[in-house]
Formats: sequence, structure tokens, C-alpha cells
Amino acid sequence: MTEPGILGAFASHGFLSSLSERHRMLLASGARPFSAAAGQLLASEGETAKVIYLVQTGQVSLSINTPHRGAVTILTVGPGEIVGWSWLVPPHRWKFECRATEAVQGLVFDAAWLRDRCEQDYELGYHLLKEVVTVIANRLASTRAQLLDANQ
Repeated sequence: MTEPGILGAFASHGFLSSLSERHRMLLASGARPFSAAAGQLLASEGETAKVIYLVQTGQVSLSINTPHRGAVTILTVGPGEIVGWSWLVPPHRWKFECRATEAVQGLVFDAAWLRDRCEQDYELGYHLLKEVVTVIANRLASTRAQLLDANQ
């Protein structure tokens, strides 16, 4: 994907759409396109979180492993959403298993590179932190709703 293509993806992706042009240009230098086939594992629970994925097309399931039921899907994310917030929260370990449920395409960032950019540019770091907290809050609310439905 070319830099103009990456910049366009940023403008249309919900997680990065409110970035300034300066921050889009900065992040474009570290973004790489990624694709995953249906069934492909993107991350395993407990592994070091070395990347963050920005999904543009397709679906990714977020699951946890349980002793009695095996993998249980907590949430499925799709276009305009991210896979991964563990890259930001020490000790930087994936909290879920993340698997493409259909072909997926998007952008990926190296976590160490992105954390370094946030340390160098507090405005960027603050923006990304607000976005990640919003993602976590929405996913917590979704999980809560699932638990309430399961108990009825």
C-alpha cells in the first residue's frame, strides 16, 4: 500500500479518523498493510503483544480459553475497529486469542515503535490513549451485556 493509500485508510478508519494531518503523516511512516486468511491466528492469549491491528475489511473473533468449554468468543470486531490494546498496557501480554473468522485486511503497527512515538509526542499519545480507553470501555460494556443475557 502506498503512503497516500495509507493516509486515506487513516482518514476512513474510526480509530484514527480524528488525527491531525501531522499525526497521520507520522503514523503513516510506521504502518504496514496486513492480511489474514479465514481461520488464521493473529494473537494468542498470554503472548507478548508486539502489534496493534487496524481492521479495514473482514472479521476477527476475540476469545478466551476456559477450563470446561475451551475457547469462548467474547466479541467479534470488524471494519473500523482495532485488534489489540495490550500493546499499551504493561506487561504487554495479549488478553485474548484473536482469530480471523473471514479474510481480513488492514494496517498493523509495531507496538514498540508506536509506544516510542507516543513518548516523543504527548499529543499523539493522549489521542491514542483516549481511543484505546474508548475501545476498552465499549468492549467491557459488550461483555457485561453478554453476561447479563447469559444469566437470564
